[in-house]
Amino acid sequence: MQTVQAIRPDREVMSRQRLPYFIGLSGQTVGALGLSMHIVVIPPGAKAEPHRHIGYETGIFVLEGRVLTRWGENLENEVVSEAGDFLFVPPGIAHQAVNLSATEAARAVIARNDPAEQDKVEPFVPAGAGSASRR
Repeated sequence: MQTVQAIRPDREVMSRQRLPYFIGLSGQTVGALGLSMHIVVIPPGAKAEPHRHIGYETGIFVLEGRVLTRWGENLENEVVSEAGDFLFVPPGIAHQAVNLSATEAARAVIARNDPAEQDKVEPFVPAGAGSASRR
């Protein structure tokens, strides 16, 4: 039987992107069939590992902070998002989020049109770069 459920994330988990997540809605937590929704925290001065999401779209709403998102096959494109901004990441686009503050954490709500929490996150090494030369 389907039911309305409230979830309050109670613990931090480390994501495949190497950022702290607070798991909210997903197939695992509420039996969602086509949606997952979480809170991500980017610590001061931290950045995600470059990665792609395979087969699903990602919507991001920045709650606090300023985040630089690098994207593309060489992470050659950049966009800055700040509190109140939405960011859309199409399926398969390589990207990396960077907190622009050295003193304040950035926080965002992440929504995906897939109920899995991390199953389809794939690490990414930019073209022509080895793991030691990542940005």
